[in-house]
Amino acid sequence: MRERVFDLLLWLLLCVPVLLRSDPNDGGSWTQVAVGLVVLAGCVAVSRRWPLVPLAVTVAASLPATLELFTPSYSLALVAFGYLAGRRQEHTRAALWLFGAIAATGLVLTAVTHTSFGQWFTLLLALALAVVAPWLIGRYVRQYDRLVRSGWELADRMEREQAAVADRERLRERSRIAGDMHDSLGHDLALIAIRAGALEVSPDLGPDQQRAAGELRRAAADATARLRDIIGVLREDDAAAPTSPPGETVEELTARARASGLAVTLDPTPVPTLPGMSGLALHRVVQEGLTNAAKHAPGSAVSVTVAQDSTDVRVRVISGPGTVEGRRGGAPAPGSGLVGLGERVRLAGGTLTHRATEDGGFALTAALPRHPPAPAPPAAPTSARELDRARREVRKGLARAIWIPLALLAALALLMAGVALWTQSRSYLEPADYDRIRVGQTLTEIDEAAEDWPDHPLDGPPQVVPAEPPGMDECRYYRSTLLAAIPVYRLCFVDGHLADKAEVP
Repeated sequence: MRERVFDLLLWLLLCVPVLLRSDPNDGGSWTQVAVGLVVLAGCVAVSRRWPLVPLAVTVAASLPATLELFTPSYSLALVAFGYLAGRRQEHTRAALWLFGAIAATGLVLTAVTHTSFGQWFTLLLALALAVVAPWLIGRYVRQYDRLVRSGWELADRMEREQAAVADRERLRERSRIAGDMHDSLGHDLALIAIRAGALEVSPDLGPDQQRAAGELRRAAADATARLRDIIGVLREDDAAAPTSPPGETVEELTARARASGLAVTLDPTPVPTLPGMSGLALHRVVQEGLTNAAKHAPGSAVSVTVAQDSTDVRVRVISGPGTVEGRRGGAPAPGSGLVGLGERVRLAGGTLTHRATEDGGFALTAALPRHPPAPAPPAAPTSARELDRARREVRKGLARAIWIPLALLAALALLMAGVALWTQSRSYLEPADYDRIRVGQTLTEIDEAAEDWPDHPLDGPPQVVPAEPPGMDECRYYRSTLLAAIPVYRLCFVDGHLADKAEVP
């Protein structure tokens, strides 16, 4: 509704000059008024869908009235439709082609009607001021509105993102806690099961104590399985792998497992120290290998071997088949622990492999870089990229709003200079031809006597020249030099015959 009201008011405003300047009192007719009102109504109606069409129609209606383009009836329409074209048109190429076509059409009409090139220069000036300048203002307003709209959209999006930041932080903390429970508590529960298994077969305990130890071992194993199934791999990609206890070394980890009853050997001692994520990944590989051995092959011997070279550190955890009755030996299925461990090693820049050994055991191998890769810089937020893109578009629009009129003015100045030189050359009279002219000759005889008679005389006498001889019907002035404005040749005629010739300063 608002758009229709705006279009109606625009049409009424543009009709005022037509009603005032195209009626019979100003040399027009009511037919011209009616046609103008209908044409303007059609232009306003299509201006939103095809912004350049009303501008082209208005120019077509103005050129028949005057080649100078600027008419009292449609001058306001030119300015309005030029602004709306820049405001509503998405691309600029079609508008530039239209401006070029208007200038070319004016030049053709000037040549066909044999009028002065001064009118064409006036057309170019009217085109620049009444059409191109409002169009550039419309382009600037469009780019500015786009920047403002993008800013509000980004502000709204940032508010929604800020509302989601708290939720993400809570989920991340929960994920970290879940990862700590899965990695650390699972390992501790496995060691508890080993201790209970050792008590279950101890000859120093009675049947009731051995049965209670077996129930404790089974309960620990079941708790470990439920912990793995419920939590899964929930740790964030960039979260540090937890150690239990915090800051525990590989030597301390194997010693604690050995104290719990697991037959563990470590070679060499001490283990090489790795920085950052590689060191945490090394600890996690050994921890996961010991956990798998305690759960899937209790009672088997476990060997931890660490080898290093100039670039990598390779750690291998090999466990044999289980020896405790009722427990399943062999390779564990690739569950959440191995999946999470593989992701941890990958983030540290290494590789992880696991396989079953020939004797029914399990081998876990990891290769870790001594110098982990630097973390990739965080990508710029989408909102920041879009704001930067919107700013670049506005800067481009402002640049076009500056260099386009400057280029047009420079081209117009060069064109005017070229046409001025061409006009001067067409009104130049060779001194030799001037000497051949005799008083009493007609124009036809003068043209035959001269080798290169100029096509056009000057439009009028130069400023501050001597008075013309009395009694002359017509005096014509020609340039005596191409570049200088004075002196000039003056030829005066009476009854079509040359009556006086002179070189006037």
